[in-house]
Amino acid sequence: MREIKPTRSALLRLNRRVLLAERGHRLLKEKRDVLVIEFFSIFEDQKYLRRKINEDLKDAFKDYMKLRIVDRDIENLATVLPKIQSPEIEIKRKNIMGVNVPLINLKKGKRTLLERGYNLYTSSTLLDDVYDKFGEILEEIVRLGEIERSVKLLAREIEKTKRRVNALEYIIIPALEEKRRFIQFQLDEREREDFFRMKRVKSLMESKA
Repeated sequence: MREIKPTRSALLRLNRRVLLAERGHRLLKEKRDVLVIEFFSIFEDQKYLRRKINEDLKDAFKDYMKLRIVDRDIENLATVLPKIQSPEIEIKRKNIMGVNVPLINLKKGKRTLLERGYNLYTSSTLLDDVYDKFGEILEEIVRLGEIERSVKLLAREIEKTKRRVNALEYIIIPALEEKRRFIQFQLDEREREDFFRMKRVKSLMESKA
C-alpha cells in the first residue's frame, strides 16, 4: 500500500481496472458454463458409443464363431477380413468457445463387396455380415477417437478457465478493491484535514478582525 499514490487519477485508473476485471470475470464464467454444458453433452456421447462398440464387438464375434462352424477353412479374423483397407480420414476443426476440437470424417473405411478379396459365389453370406459388422465397428472407433480427443481438450480448457475465474474472483478483484478503498480513505482523510485547516484559518482571521 505504501507504493500507492493516493491521487484522484490513481483512483480513476483503479476504477477502470476493477470494471475491466469484473467484465473479464463475467465473460470467463459464461465461457466456463458453455464449455461445461458442451463437455457433458459430448461425454454422454462418449459413454454411449463405448457401450455400443462393446456390444457390437460381442455381436460380431458371435457371428464370427458361427462362421467358423459353417466354414471350417476359416481359422482367424485375418482370413475373414483379407487385405483390410486402412481407413481414409479427413480431419477438420470445430471451434467451441476458443477450443479447436477435431471433426474426423471417415471418407472410406470398409471395402465394397467386389473389393474384399474373397469369392462371393463360394463364400457364405455370413462372411459378408461379419465383414460389414467389423466395418461398422471401425467407423464407430474413429468416431470415438474424435469424441475422446474433444473431451480431453474441453476438460483441459474448463480447468484453465476455472483457474482464471477463481484468480479474478478471489485474488485480483479483491486486491484491486482493497487498493481502491485505501486510496478513497486517504482522499477522504485529506479532504477532512483540508476542511478543518480552512475552518481553523477562517476562525483565526475572524478573531484577528
